[in-house]
Amino acid sequence: MSHFLGPTRQIGYVVKDIDKAIDYWLNVMGCGPIFHIRSMFIRNFHYRGEPSDPELSIALCMNGDLQIELIQQNNDAKSAFRTFLDDGHEGAQHLAYWTTKFDEDLALCESRGLQIEQYGQSGQHGAANERLVYFSAQSHPGTMIELSEISGAKGVFFREIAEASRNWDGRDPIRYVSGPSRSGA
Repeated sequence: MSHFLGPTRQIGYVVKDIDKAIDYWLNVMGCGPIFHIRSMFIRNFHYRGEPSDPELSIALCMNGDLQIELIQQNNDAKSAFRTFLDDGHEGAQHLAYWTTKFDEDLALCESRGLQIEQYGQSGQHGAANERLVYFSAQSHPGTMIELSEISGAKGVFFREIAEASRNWDGRDPIRYVSGPSRSGA
């Protein structure tokens, strides 16, 4: 395998209108079912070294073996998502790599010169084993890189999404899921 973190597991799109984006991936691209979290917070979130509290709407589906993540930020808190939109962009913002050896892979990324832009704990509970880090794209043209830990409930959830898509018959196309609150509950 040519990539040092393994295969790309997810493409993240930052969008202004998540319902419109869901409609596109569902009805034009035929991807489903879509798992939609209307409101979630990333625990212990930091952007460029400073605490922040972005409220996000997230939708997840599969396109073959690749997960599609749609992200709409619902407030003006500082984040790479807000900066991406404020810079006039909409669309593919990051490629994600999943890991069960987060500390080892984080050290490897940093040894290769990748610089952290934002980090926190995501997943349905924002648990200690559901860390994520986004690396800056400032040193190269292109999308950001995300390293996402899937050792906890987030990994289970991602496997459930993949399984649901394998034999999806078109029924129950949008499935609403609860995301972590500000407290992570």
